[in-house]
Formats: sequence, C-alpha cells, structure tokens
Amino acid sequence: MTNPYLPYEAEVIERIQESPTLFTLRLRFTDPSVHDAYRFAPGQFNMLYLYGVGEVPISIVSDPIDEQILDHTIRSVGRVTRGLSDLQAGDRIGVRGPYGRGWPLTVAEQRDVVVVTGGLGCAPVVSVINYIMRRRERFGTVNIVQGVKHADDFIWRERYEQWQQAPDTKVLIAADLGMPLWPWHVGHVTDLFDELQFDRERVIVMMCGPEGMMRVVVNHMQAQGVGDDDLWLSMERNMQCAVGHCGHCQYGDKFICKDGPVFCYRDIRNLFGVKGF
Repeated sequence: MTNPYLPYEAEVIERIQESPTLFTLRLRFTDPSVHDAYRFAPGQFNMLYLYGVGEVPISIVSDPIDEQILDHTIRSVGRVTRGLSDLQAGDRIGVRGPYGRGWPLTVAEQRDVVVVTGGLGCAPVVSVINYIMRRRERFGTVNIVQGVKHADDFIWRERYEQWQQAPDTKVLIAADLGMPLWPWHVGHVTDLFDELQFDRERVIVMMCGPEGMMRVVVNHMQAQGVGDDDLWLSMERNMQCAVGHCGHCQYGDKFICKDGPVFCYRDIRNLFGVKGF
C-alpha cells in the first residue's frame, strides 16, 4: 500500500465460525485499484480497524495466489476482536498493511520442512501450509505438527486430514486433553518429535505458539544437528502501530512489527527465552 498509516475500506465477503471462540473474516477491498495493488507474503499481518472501536493486528491466513479474497482468522478475546466477531457479510472495516517480515519460503524450496505450532495461535503458519500444499512439487518431505490443550480447541480438522493425504507429508496432532473418538495423540506435542522425518542437512523448521513450546522445539532441533540459520519463529507481542514507532513491541534492539514477526533464531538467540524480553 502507498500509505502505511492509512486504512483502506474493505467489505466482509463471508464470516466463518471456526470454533466457539475463533472466526474467519473473508475480506475484499471496496476500491478495485487498492485490491489490485495489494500484495502480501505468508507470515505477514494486517491491522484491522473497526470504526469507532480501534484496531488490532491479525495474521493473514489466505494464500497470495487467491487474489480475490483476504482471510483473517481471529480469536475473540478483547474489545476490538469481540466487535469484529459481530460483523456479517456486507459490513465494512478498515485495513492497513501488510506489515512485517514473512516466512522464508523461497529459501525453503527443494528442502524438507517441519512446521510446528501450538495452542490456538496456529494462524500465522496456516498460510505457510496452504502455500506449500498448493506448490507441493517445490518442497521435500513436509512434517506438520500441531498441539492444542484440549481436543475441542482443534480447528480446521478437514484441512489437516486433506494435508495428510499429500505425498511425502506427515501430519502429527496432539491434545493435552482428548475426547471420545479423538483419533490423534493424547499428551504433549513434544511427545511426537521422535516421529518427525527429515534430513537435518536440508531441513528448515518454522514454528509458532507459546514461547515455552518453541524453546523445546529449538532445543530438540539443535540436538538433532539442525543449525540456528534453519530455525524460524513467529513472535508475538503487543503491536499497536505496526511501523516501529510506538515501541510497544520492542524486542531488544528490534521491533516485532517491523523486523518480525518472523525471525531467524540466529538473530534473536541472545534474547529468546530471557525473562523481561
């Protein structure tokens, strides 16, 4: 977009209830010239502005190839997101973005990929998985690992089942608390790491979720001989301006909104896991 501070009007094309607390807004800019000029990379985010209420950073979960739609999956937890959850098709909001650095998908081509996500914060990597699955021939073995606290928190079950049918693709799912007929693992997502299939010399690992979980993933991968340059994390902080001005998301000498939210572990290893950062 030409002005990073200016929200552009977008119409809600469809609202999808994913779970009791998660929903997806499918958007399209009302100005065709804005829609045609908009470009994003998987892992980037937009600021969604609800008129008279405020704005909030939300990851883009659609594939860049889907030029006619712009999907955002949102968890209803605060004033702005609760207001967004009341929207229906035909309603209009403001959108500014995209912001931040996305996933290194060009670097990942012709390599094995491990995607690990935990909790309800899986939206930042859904766009990665969608991207890879629609260009499957460009990548090596793909491991998709998802962990949730309760089986009821698991959304997009049909997508995961579909991804599991792709060639050279392994889908591993764990819930701390299961439910009747739960078909996957009951326990911690880290219990599944021994089932991963990849070549440590040509793997790239992308992860998103609670930082405690990501620290475990980093430690496990390092023990397997995976280098720091091949570990990538999506970090989360209180992002309010999205352009590195307000300082709310400062992370050492970096800003999550501007320098991230996706970071190479090499660039943040001195801060990652340090209390206060």
